[in-house]
Parts: sequence; C-alpha cells; structure tokens
Amino acid sequence: MQIRRAKLEDLPQMLLIYQRARQFMKETGNPNQWKDSYPEEDLVKKGILEGKAWLCVAEGPEDGREGEEVHPGEVLGTFYFAIEDEPAYQVIEGGRWLNEKPYGVIHRVASSGRGKGFARFCFLWAAGQCPNLRIDTHEDNRVMQKVLEKNGFVQCGKIYLADGSPRLAYQREG
Repeated sequence: MQIRRAKLEDLPQMLLIYQRARQFMKETGNPNQWKDSYPEEDLVKKGILEGKAWLCVAEGPEDGREGEEVHPGEVLGTFYFAIEDEPAYQVIEGGRWLNEKPYGVIHRVASSGRGKGFARFCFLWAAGQCPNLRIDTHEDNRVMQKVLEKNGFVQCGKIYLADGSPRLAYQREG
C-alpha cells in the first residue's frame, strides 16, 4: 500500500467510501457518530484543497483481503491528517493527554472495505510524519476503539466537539 494526497478528482470516490463507512457504522451498532451526511462534501473538499486529505491506495493484489483481488492504484481508504492543534483537544475530561508535545491529528478514517490492514498502514504512515498522534471516536464506535487499541493508542479521557458531542480521546506516542 501507499499513501498519497487526495486530489479534487478523487472527491466522488471519497464520498462513496464515506457513504459505505456510514452504513458499516450503522450495521455495527454506531448509528449516531456520522449520521446520514457526515462528512459533508464541502468538508471533504476543504480537506483536499488544504492538502490534509489522504488516500491509501493498493500497490498490488497482495493488499486485498483474502479471496479479493485489488488492483494497483485502487483506493482502499481515506483519512484526514495534519500536524496541527485540534481546538476540541484543548480540554480533556476524566483523564489527561500522554504529553503536550506537538502532535498529528487523524480524523475521518474510512475504509472501502477491500484493503487488508488499511487502518494499521495509515497509522504507521502518520507516525512516520509525526510520532505523537491524537484521534477521537464515538463511544458507540467499538470497532474503531478496538482498532486504535490494537495499534498502540491509549484512551486518555473524553473531549467535546464544537457542537458539544462527546468523544473518546486517544493518543499514541512515538
């Protein structure tokens, strides 16, 4: 697999991946995190234009799940990554961050459902850009919680998004 910056021509495919992710979330007991429209097209487009939207693409058939054939260049997933302060991370309840060093923030991780080890690959890539990573997820998103813990993230407490929605906050030190 490889990671590349998303381009505007990738937008339709990214929106399809997010649509699939919303359906997967509903099917796995997490119907409220992204509801029916998050992330909105304008938000995804903004991430692309700012150079903070990324794609994980297959290099060859070995990047697919067992019994599935993926093709070189096939988009296996998308995510937001930037080395920046996340305003929602300024206040954390019920715990504390592992450190206060500069960090990379990861948001909107979504898989096409065809890549083997997509999340792990993305997290390793992000750690190569900045070894100190922060991410958050909904308390109902048990799938992502397991993925984060399996990939070295530690739950640090609870943060609140701008709209007041609570999220579980995770950090991974490099």
